[in-house]
Parts: sequence; structure tokens; C-alpha cells
Amino acid sequence: MTKPSPTIGGIDWTDLTVPDAEPVRTFYERVVGWSSEPFDMGGYSDHCMKDASGKTVAGICHGKGENAGLPAQWLVYLNVADLDASLCAVAELGGRVLREPRSMGGGSRMAVIEDPAGAVCALFQHGSDAVEPAG
Repeated sequence: MTKPSPTIGGIDWTDLTVPDAEPVRTFYERVVGWSSEPFDMGGYSDHCMKDASGKTVAGICHGKGENAGLPAQWLVYLNVADLDASLCAVAELGGRVLREPRSMGGGSRMAVIEDPAGAVCALFQHGSDAVEPAG
């Protein structure tokens, strides 16, 4: 069975990056009813948050490693067809690249951008072996 193709322009994933993920993870577990599973980041764990059905729906991440310096806010990952072309358009249209492209495994890549109004999001290009973004 083949995986469905990602919808270009669709929201693929959502992360929340904060200085200390532990109390925030607990907050969302109690407020929203999520459960969590640790996601090893090499020396510490971020958290994959699961809805009542057990589906992973978001990540809550420590603001360190790859996430160091990101603002404490929900970060949506928007699917793009060509990450390099999208990053060129970001620069041409007055945005900024906050995190240069990095591999997410399976040929997938992502970068974090800021639009001309200052809003931050991640652009995500699926590879042939698409994987779910995490942390």
C-alpha cells in the first residue's frame, strides 16, 4: 500500500518549542487531554503528544539543539513542493530564513522562516520516503 501524497500548502505538523518542555507538556496533558511519549533528541527528550485515539498530533520541544533560539510559539510545518524554490521566494518577498534547510530523514527537508509581518513557520518538503517531522 502506498502512502498518500502530501497536500502542497497543507499543514503537515505542529511543534511547540519552549525553554522547558516538561511543565508545558504536563499543562497540555491536563488541559487538552493529550498523552505523551518521549522522543530521544540525544541527551534529552522532546515529547510526541497523542490525542485520545493514540494518534500523534503535535510535538512539545525544548528550546535547545536544533530548536535553540526559536520563539516560544506553536510552529506549523507547511508542505511545499520545492523547498529551495520556496526559500528563494521568501527572500524575494521580504521574509527571512531563520533556520537553514536540514534533513529530516527519508529525503525530507525543512527550514524555518519568518514572513514579512514577523510570523514564523516551517516549510517542509517530503522526500520519497516521507517521514513525520518531530522536534
